[in-house]
Formats: sequence, C-alpha cells, structure tokens
Amino acid sequence: MNTKLIQLLLASLFLTTIGVSAHWNESINEIISADVITYHNRNFEVTNGDVKTSTPNTDVDFKRMAREYGIPTRLVKDFSAAKNGYYIIAGVYGDRANANKFVQKLRLKQLSPVIITHPVSKLNYVSLAQHENWKEAINSCSTAMNGKYKSEVWIMNVQGSNSEHIVKKLDVERNELKENSLNTSKEFIKAAKENKIAARIVPGFKGLKNGYYIVAGVFGDVNNVKSFQEKLNKENLVSKVATHPESELNYVYIKESKDWEEAINACKSNLDGNYNDKLWIMNVFDPNEVATANDSHTSENKKPVSEFSNKVNLEYINPLAPSRILKKGSSIFTNDKLLQKADLYFSKMWYAEAAELYEQVLEQAPNIQSFKIIEKAGDSHYYNTNMERAYYWYDKLYTSYKNEMSAENIFKYANSSKGTGKYARAKRLMRLYDKEMKKGNSRALEDLSRATHNEIVLDNILNTEETINIANLSINTEYSDFSPMFYNDDKMVFSSAMDSSFFNTRRYKWNNQPYLDLYVAKINKESQEVKDAIKFSKKINTKYHEASVTFSQDNQTMYFTRNNYGKKLKRDKNGNNNLKIYMSKKIDGEWTEGKELPFNSDDFSTGHPALSHDGKQLYFVSDMPGSMGMTDIFVVDVLGDGQFSEPRNLGPEINTERKEMFPFINEKKLYFSSDGHVGLGGLDIYEVAYDDEAGFLEVRNLGQPVNSKKDDFSYIVDEETQKGFFASNRRGGKGDDDIYSFQRLIPEEANENAIAGVVTELVTGEVMPEALVMLLDENNIKLKEVVTGEDGSFVFEDLESSTKYILKTVKDAYFIDEQSILTNENELVQADVSMKKLKELIILEDGIKKLKIDMIFFDFDKFYIRKDAANELDKLVEVMNEHKTMVIKIESHTDSRGKRAYNKYLSDKRAKSTREYLISQGISPDRIESAIGYGEERLLNECDGTVRCSSAKHQLNRRSEFIIVKM
Repeated sequence: MNTKLIQLLLASLFLTTIGVSAHWNESINEIISADVITYHNRNFEVTNGDVKTSTPNTDVDFKRMAREYGIPTRLVKDFSAAKNGYYIIAGVYGDRANANKFVQKLRLKQLSPVIITHPVSKLNYVSLAQHENWKEAINSCSTAMNGKYKSEVWIMNVQGSNSEHIVKKLDVERNELKENSLNTSKEFIKAAKENKIAARIVPGFKGLKNGYYIVAGVFGDVNNVKSFQEKLNKENLVSKVATHPESELNYVYIKESKDWEEAINACKSNLDGNYNDKLWIMNVFDPNEVATANDSHTSENKKPVSEFSNKVNLEYINPLAPSRILKKGSSIFTNDKLLQKADLYFSKMWYAEAAELYEQVLEQAPNIQSFKIIEKAGDSHYYNTNMERAYYWYDKLYTSYKNEMSAENIFKYANSSKGTGKYARAKRLMRLYDKEMKKGNSRALEDLSRATHNEIVLDNILNTEETINIANLSINTEYSDFSPMFYNDDKMVFSSAMDSSFFNTRRYKWNNQPYLDLYVAKINKESQEVKDAIKFSKKINTKYHEASVTFSQDNQTMYFTRNNYGKKLKRDKNGNNNLKIYMSKKIDGEWTEGKELPFNSDDFSTGHPALSHDGKQLYFVSDMPGSMGMTDIFVVDVLGDGQFSEPRNLGPEINTERKEMFPFINEKKLYFSSDGHVGLGGLDIYEVAYDDEAGFLEVRNLGQPVNSKKDDFSYIVDEETQKGFFASNRRGGKGDDDIYSFQRLIPEEANENAIAGVVTELVTGEVMPEALVMLLDENNIKLKEVVTGEDGSFVFEDLESSTKYILKTVKDAYFIDEQSILTNENELVQADVSMKKLKELIILEDGIKKLKIDMIFFDFDKFYIRKDAANELDKLVEVMNEHKTMVIKIESHTDSRGKRAYNKYLSDKRAKSTREYLISQGISPDRIESAIGYGEERLLNECDGTVRCSSAKHQLNRRSEFIIVKM
C-alpha cells in the first residue's frame, strides 16, 4: 500500500497507507505541503513531446524540471554496475525472479527493459531506457515512453564515485600517504581476521589521536562506566574513557598503540594473561592528521597509522566487527546530509522517500549500522506497508540489537513477519512482546517454552479457512480503491484515486496519485460484479480528499470523511491537517453541501463513520483525548436536528493500544479492522456480535481467505445473503488497494453434532477464562483446540455423530482434566469441566505433609501400574514439576489376604513400580527418598482376616501413599 495516499487521506490520524493506504497514521505530522499541486511554469513548455527550457543544463535544473512534471528522481553514486547517466526505472525488486517476471511482462509491450543489480543492496532495478542527457530522460517520462508504457516511472541519476572525485582534489603527497595507509589497513584487517579479533575503523574520534585502541567495553550510561572501571581496577588494570562526540557512547580502553601488530599481540595474549573477557581493537583516524602527516609517523620497525581521506573505504572494514557495540541512538559516519534529509522526510511522514534515503545510507555503510538508522529504515517501510523490506531491517535490528529492542520494535518485527508469511517466527516474537508488555517494556528478551494465548489464537486462525468465493472487481484501478458502502438496492459508493488525465488533474505530490473522491457504481447481485463507476456528487467531492461514507436506511442522509479545510487546508498547532466527519441531506434528489459534525475538532481527527441499522448510533474512528491506542472506535447517539451525544469509547474489548478503524455495523454484528488484535499481518478484519443485555461479545478474526498477510479492511456484508465487499492491498491486485467481492457459501444441511461446556474452578465454582480445551480422538490424536472465553465457555461443532471423543482441558496451576464424551445424532452434548488446583493436593495429615491424590489401586496379587493409577500418578508428577525442590517417599500397602511375608514382598514391588513410573515421567530419582512396602502392617479398616470383608473393602488396603520429606 502507499502510505502517501493514506496519510494523505487519513491525513493525520489514521491512514497508514493509501486507502489503507488509507490506514490512519500512527502519529499525525504534516502531510500536505501545498494546498493544490499544479504543473505550470513559465520557464518551460511541452511542444510536440520536446522540453524547451531557458535554464542551463544542471543537476539543479534537472531536479526542478522533474518536480514540475511530477516525476520522482533519485541520485545514486558509486553504482558500479551502471554507467553514468539517467535511467528510466519502472520497478525495483529484492527478488531477482520477480524482476525477471516483470521484464517478461514489459517485453510483451514491445519494450526492451534491462535489469541492473546494485552490488551492495542486491536490489534489482528494471530500466526501460538510459539517456546521457536529462532533457531526453524527462521527455521519455513525460511521453510515457512514446505511449508504450502507461504506468508510473521514475528517473535514477547515476553519477561517478565520490572516492574518484576526492582523489582528483588530493595532491601527490597526500595520495601517496593515503595509499600507504590503505595498504596498512588491509594488513591490519587481514591480521585481525586471521586471529579472530573483532576490529573496527572509526574516523574522526575527537579527543583521540590516530592509533589502535584495545577496547574492553562500550557504555551509554556513565554510571555503568564507573562500575566497569572499578571492576578493572580490582584486576589491577588501568583504563581510560573516551566519549564519542556524536553518539555520546563511552569507550573504555585499556591500552593504546601506534602499531597495529602490537595491538593484535596484546589482544592475542589477553593483555599478558591479565584479562579474560572479550577485547576488540578500534582503529581511530583523523583526516586532518592525514593532511599534515609527515614521515615521522613511520620507522623501519613500525607500521604507519591507518588514516584515510574523508570517505572510509568500507571494503576494508572488518566484517567480524560486532555491530552490537553500537548502542541505541548512536549514529555512524555515513553521509550526514543524506541522513539528515531522510530524518526530515521521516518526521514529515514521507515514509516512501525516507525509506529510499535510509536504504542509500545503509548501502554506503553495510558494516557500520546504528540502531536508530536500522530502526527508521524498518519503520519507514513498515508505515508504507512494504513488509518484505520492513522485515529485512527489523531482522537486522534483532540480530544486532536484540536486548535493546522495545516492545514496539518487537511488535512491528512480529507484524512484518506475519506480513511476509513467517508465522512461526511471528508467534515466537509475539511471545516476547507479551512478556515485554507484562514487564513494562523490560529489555530482557528470552525464549519461552509454553504457548501463549495469542499463539493459540493465531494457530486457530491459520487452521480455519472458510469456503468463501473472492473476486477482484473490474472497477479497480492502478490507484487506491477502497471503503465500499451499500447504496440504494443495487449500488455501491466507494473511495478512489482513479483518474484518466496525467497532467491536468490535482495530484498528491508524494506519490503522484490524484486526490481521493467518492464514486458510485452498479452492483450485479448475481455475479457480485460492479460496473459503470462515475463520480458521486459535485456537492460532496471537492479538490481535497473525500472517503469512507455511510448512509441512513432511507438513503436520505449520509456521513463521510473529508480533510479539515475552509478556503484552504486548516492545520493544528503541530502543522497537522486533521480529518473531520461531515453530514449531507438529500433534498429534491440532490445532496446538500456537507455540514461538519459538532464533535469534530481542529486538534484531532475523526473519520470512517458507520451508521447503525436503526440510525440511532453513529460509530467512527478518532485519536481524540480518551483514546486507548493510536486510533480507537467511538460511538455517539444521534439525537436529531444535527445534535449528538458526547462520544463514548467502545472500550478495551474492541480497542487496543494500536489501530482500530473502518467500522461497519448491521443488525447483528460490528465489523472493523485492526492491527492490535491477533491476526495474520497488517490490518485484519474482525467481527463481534452484539447482545442487548451483555453488549459486545468476543472479538473474532474472520480468518482466511478474507484476511491475508497484507492489509485487509473496510468490510461490508449483507448478513442474509452472506455477500459483501472489502478492500485489500494483497498481491495479485490491479493496483495499490483493490476492492474485492465475496460470497460465503452456506451449506444446505447444517451438522448440529457438537460438544459444548463451561470450565469452572472445582472449589469456588467460578468460571475460568483462557483455559485451553482440546478435542482428541480415541487414539489421543488432537483434532481441534479452543481457548475459553470470558464466561469460561467452549464449543466444538461439526462433529461426527455416535462417536467417542476425549476432552482434555489444560490451565496453569491446575490439574489436567480428561473425560470421554460420546456424541449423539444431531444433538448438542453438554460437557462441563471442573478443574482442581495443584496446590490443593498438599495436605497436613496427623502432622505429616502428604500429597493427597485419589487412591492408587492395584489388581489382586499384581504390582503393575493400572491406567487409572497412571492418571492419578500423573497428577503427582504435575505437582512435583510445579514444586521443583519437593522430595517425597513412597509407602505401599496390601490387604490381609495371602501370607504376611508374601504381602510385604508384593507391597515392596508395588512401591518400586510406582517409583519407576514417576522416574519414567521425568521426575529425578534423587527426589524420591525411598520406596518401601509395608505389606498388611497398616490396614485402613477391620479387614485383618478375622472378619468377613467384601472385595471392595479389601481393595481399600491395596494402596500407595506419598509423604513429603522436603518442599
């Protein structure tokens, strides 16, 4: 999706991409720098395809002219795979195979594209033509390659390398010194690699002279520096501290040298055996010293200090150098102007432009990459919904700075993992994210072995795919099309940036797409196809953005979203142009001018209106004060005469700390999109049923194929026919965001076989939410699993009739519950579960601590473990696993039948078999102090052989007991 349009559309608040791309932005910064973009300038004109200009042929004029024509440009230096010149670029791909597919498609249009691969980033640029003169390049773009190519292109200006430019300016003496320095650096880096010593070349470290510094630690906090130095002092090591002027990191070094061989030998010997932790070598140089250097720097026995010119030759930077040395917030000596420009674009939410520049910065310094630059590169792509590149940089961030990543970083990493189909990694990352949130953004990221609630929910989403027919609509364009809404009986109104004129229309400068307007089209109810789209109403559409509309049941009242503007765009104190909701009435067949709603504000955004079926409530999205996350869903009561109640937040059951948007409500359910609930990636669509007494019930992800790893949003449905529409920027579409029709296939005969129940706590009877309930077959193979809701309920539907199933319920600190269930013919079987806490098995009996499980019974004259006994012993295993230091002893007993000596032998065998069973389940042997049989010495009843007893009474004496020796 294209952030620009979305930002633009949902201007400050919501849109994170165009359309969803129109998804409201996470923060609202300036999104429109000019009220209207025009393409007229007195200094040039187009005549017969030629550009006439009165200005000199310079880079400045080239950029100015390209801007006038609305043609994006990019300056690329040191592109060894391409000659100097101006390249017409039609696409950029990370995957060579995708680039090849695109080339084949272009060749069918009688074009002759070539692929140029960048040697560092490995990105594949598909070029349609190359020109030496910029005016020829502008002509090619402005005439759309003489009509052969109608999609958007941009110009890449390739120029010679900086290093060549600098060398020309250096005098002979400095060149000679530089060559010597480079040769020295090669030898130093080579030696460091051979000895497996981390090394880093750092240019211009103010306060340090050129040389080689043995670094023991790098710290951002001064207090940590002091503690570390105190530790070194105790080891009789003298250390010094140097603070970098830009990153403000504190480098603690133990030794310095002018000779790299001496520095390497010092690291190899661990400072003559005086230091056992890791050391690395920092080679500091100052270009000013190079300019004033003389032969006194060298001697026969000393290597010259490694010093470069202004640009570091990254070829010689040690790839073994640990990037984790750089702390969060640090910056490296990349192209400062380029980085400043990238940061400026990022602050303005020009994420596409910022992403390009950060990529360039990181290309120039592949081995010296700071936390902040990598983070912003990932964020820029993330906000522009380029999940492949976002994942690439977040993965780099995780590899180098795992312990410094915030919960926000982890969330985006997880979301981009889902957005690229890496669901297993996404689940692990969401586990880390949940842990961080519980700890208040603790930095300690460690793996957890047990599945979380979110992982289980994600598994259920992935494992459930409904039978739904989905189709891309013919009205979609290469631009953003989204936010459909039913209108009358056979029409649909939607938002689109579609436009046919290239030069004469208003276009948004960041992505050269037209401003959003509302369109209306006819729906074929049989095929779900939508055709004949025309602009909705001149009274509603303006020169700015209109989107996200909702209608009353009689289609006489409408609400829609628009930029906040009067004669020109209005901005808040931070320069943000917010969104507002407007209302219009249909009078005599014509819509009136939109009237602003009273709860709008110049200080925050409101948008995405959705009117309830009875017209009494209006739902909408906002970042107003009182929001729980980036954007929340609110509701107001429609009081009539243009009056509304105060907005109410729908609360934490619906809203999260992230983005909720695009609500749609009918008589039965509320639908909305979110990236805060568990989903498949990007925005997912969710439904929540409504009860008049209980309010909104549990939120449910619609699953595949409606949801995908991309953004899916603005869902509408006719509950009766189960037909509807939604928008998505998934692959395979025609453009940015596309509208899709869907039809859920309803089976003719519904299978009513089901098992349902409620999980409660055994003693208190309280319901137990978030318990994991599994459905197994007779062979203990898991068929389904669900997590109980807030009311402790669960249900398994579409089961086989007259079939035996096993219901297994698991929750932390409780015993696993298992029960067999037999289904009936087309009936709902109720199977409630009561769970017992593990700690309740520990009792005090006659002053002795025991584990009180149900009796462990043995068959007459046998000592093997029966199945019912194994189930009880498994409870004992659970308790011992919960209490890791618990030590027990086992006592086994028999009844009085048989000879006394044999009974003692038999009970001892039973005790030993019980011990062996516990060990087989993972209990360490040293946690079982003893396993002794007492025969018939300790009977529980009067059955000592002198009275007649039933078999049941005798069985009570055949038992094992478990005494707690140590907790």
